[in-house]
Amino acid sequence: MNATLPTAEVLRATLAGLLDGLPPKQAARAVERLIANYRGTTPTDAPVLRDRSDVAAYAAYRMPATFEAVRSALAALREAAPGWTPATHTDVGGGTGAASWAVAGAWEEGPRTAVLDWAEPALALGRELAGLSGIPALRAAEWRRARIGAGLELAPTDLITVSYVLKELSADVRTALVDSAAAAAQAVVVVEPGTPDGYARIIEARDRLIAAGLTVAAPCPHSDACPIEPGTDWCHFSARVSRSSLHRQVKGGSLPYEDEKFSYVVATRFGTEPVAARVTRKPQIRKGQVLLDLCTRDEALRRATVTKRHGELYRAARDVAWGDEWPPPGENV
Repeated sequence: MNATLPTAEVLRATLAGLLDGLPPKQAARAVERLIANYRGTTPTDAPVLRDRSDVAAYAAYRMPATFEAVRSALAALREAAPGWTPATHTDVGGGTGAASWAVAGAWEEGPRTAVLDWAEPALALGRELAGLSGIPALRAAEWRRARIGAGLELAPTDLITVSYVLKELSADVRTALVDSAAAAAQAVVVVEPGTPDGYARIIEARDRLIAAGLTVAAPCPHSDACPIEPGTDWCHFSARVSRSSLHRQVKGGSLPYEDEKFSYVVATRFGTEPVAARVTRKPQIRKGQVLLDLCTRDEALRRATVTKRHGELYRAARDVAWGDEWPPPGENV
């Protein structure tokens, strides 16, 4: 059983009552200020979430998006290593635990999780949300205050997640953190915003992980250098997120969903089966044909044109999504 869907539903239900008692305008102002801080160009190297109102507003706004992005990265790890199940997990800079919720939903037997963060209000609220979840792995998680800096010592563990954290750190601290994660874990999952600078941080982390002896399991089909010429493009993906009333209040608009753009890398110390190719852009469906932008194991970047004459493969191309492997399992190009 894949518990991801129930976990997502429980997260939404748990967050729904989080802002009770907090005036909507105050919540919106807190979110807007925090977004501006996170989008700034200067690393903070200090907690951004200051108190419970900050944490509650930002958790209600950001946890679903972070959850969906990490969930997508974990799904790629599960596809590459279907027989592997982590027994232990460390969520570095985990805040209120969005990545830990995704990990709890990825495997039937959720691993023992430790969430490390430097903001005590975030840890406190994360612990509260986990307790309300009814999910055994989350309720048993350890929430520990730790400075996410160059001196952070990480105990050996099966899985480390580092989601939306590197942006907050200076270059030397980012390097130290990734090196520590590589030394401590059997699998490392790093997720950043799907922006050019977020992708640059992912490539930096990818290079460090490979240099430390890990191999890339996803999204790349290989552990060679990224074929994208720096400054010309960036690799990122998209996850659909249900919008709350707070989302609509802050961002405006009436759509019940938004698309979270993210970049990520998954690297492991054990053998995996990376995809032969991955769809790196939204497929373009035209009359009688589908255009797929692919990152491939042997041919770097290329565009594939799949037409009706390809039969079953054409039907598969019409259903394939951005970020999926190509060809689908059981299909031949």
